[in-house]
Amino acid sequence: MIITQGLALRFGKRVLFEDVNLKFTEGNCYGLIGANGAGKSTFLKILSGEIEPSSGDIVIDKGQRLAVLKQDQYAFDEYEVLKTVIMGHKRLYDIMVEKDELYAKPDFSDEDGMKASELEGEFAELNGWEAETEAARLLAGLGIPVELHDKKMAELSGKEKVRVLLAQALFGTPDILLLDEPTNNLDYNSIAWLEDFLASFPNIVLVVSHDRHFLNQVCTHIADFDFGSVQIYVGNYDFWQESSQMALQMAKDANKKKEDKIKELQTFIQRFSANASKSKQATSRKRLLDKIELDDIKPSTRRYPYINFKPDREAGDEILFVTDLSKTIDGEVLFKDLSFTLAKGDKVALVGGNGQAQTALMQILMGEMEPDSGEFKWGVTTSQAYFPKDNSKYFTAEDNLVDWLRQYSTNQEETFLRGFLGRMLFSGEETQKASNVLSGGEKVRCMFAKMMLSGANVLLLDEPTNHLDLESITSLNNGLKDYTGTLLLRSNDHQLLSTVCDRIIELTPNGYIDRKYNYDEYLAHPEINELRKELGAI
Repeated sequence: MIITQGLALRFGKRVLFEDVNLKFTEGNCYGLIGANGAGKSTFLKILSGEIEPSSGDIVIDKGQRLAVLKQDQYAFDEYEVLKTVIMGHKRLYDIMVEKDELYAKPDFSDEDGMKASELEGEFAELNGWEAETEAARLLAGLGIPVELHDKKMAELSGKEKVRVLLAQALFGTPDILLLDEPTNNLDYNSIAWLEDFLASFPNIVLVVSHDRHFLNQVCTHIADFDFGSVQIYVGNYDFWQESSQMALQMAKDANKKKEDKIKELQTFIQRFSANASKSKQATSRKRLLDKIELDDIKPSTRRYPYINFKPDREAGDEILFVTDLSKTIDGEVLFKDLSFTLAKGDKVALVGGNGQAQTALMQILMGEMEPDSGEFKWGVTTSQAYFPKDNSKYFTAEDNLVDWLRQYSTNQEETFLRGFLGRMLFSGEETQKASNVLSGGEKVRCMFAKMMLSGANVLLLDEPTNHLDLESITSLNNGLKDYTGTLLLRSNDHQLLSTVCDRIIELTPNGYIDRKYNYDEYLAHPEINELRKELGAI
């Protein structure tokens, strides 16, 4: 069990949260949600002891082991992969090192023998003989092949290192597990494996994630960071979202009755306060009015951008023809002999184990990259808007946001542009920010505004949910569901793909699959899974 007592964190006058009194109990998984900057990741750092709170205490049951998903990808570069995972259980790893040093001594004494015997006993109690097997199992589940297990961490790619660090956190069944965005850089199979692992995890898990499907699969409780405090609710993310909206509406309805009563009393006072014969009655009504207090229903600090992609004109029936496209980069085949036709209104999820393949396909279709072979043709009535995975080239100038957006708008009026930026949550002085100093999430919202102004009838989006909070992801989800044009979408957000797309194209080096299913149907279809195995997709 882990308890917080009067926990607070302040930065000068800014209060992230204050007087937080919570209890996290065994067998539960707590999803930490809240607007960007609400303090979720900071809260995990306080629990892990990485930073000190401004006030308050943290109480952890004696003898319990706490594990954290580490963020420094270079901290273990000198160690082998398998050893890095085992280092997640510090005491076990220390025993292994001390044993090896003892047995390596040329003058091994009786005292050394006694010490080694003690270490062997503790090693067995900590299940040390199974350590390498468990570490290898975790690595395999997270997509790290056996041939990498004995390599140095420095030899791995960034994505591979992240997975090893996740295995390190999971190793040895810690009593308390703190995970900050654990699904980053994981493919669908690894995320599914992690979901199953956490669903059966016997101890305490606290997780920060922007993946709604993941939160729904693993969470038993939601810890909501809002109003400078933290409130725990039973249930997964969808249950919290629906019940919180229902509770807010009920509170508003109750307040409406009080508001009506106050208006009635105010009207009476205004009408009769000047009437001497009724002044006593008016005074008593005023005393009653003073006693009525509206319930303090604070509007949520969460803000939802208004995302609405509306085509300026309807496209004809001919959208896109792709014939025998192939692309290899640095000797790696991304896709070959790819052929497909887009029909009007298709909403296609581009999936596959190598995200570079989907990015390359979109870049080819947008004229930013040449294919090795094959061709494609857009229909004459189509217009395309593209959201690239890397949008940095759009934000190099020092233009303020009004001037930045003006270059993409036929309507040059400042009032119009400010209103449009307001939809994307930029208001007042925020519209005067220089475009080259925006955060990742702010840049994404600006790109959405640019795409909305284009009026395109075909959208190509490459990982649009990166850097977004849950509220913006929800708004994007709703906007794409309502979009009446044609869509090509690459995303790691399971819920976005499953609720928006009606067709799946999976790219592999050995071929491709093109099926008219939604994402969940596609993943569950036995014949498709057999085909995916044949192509090496799973």
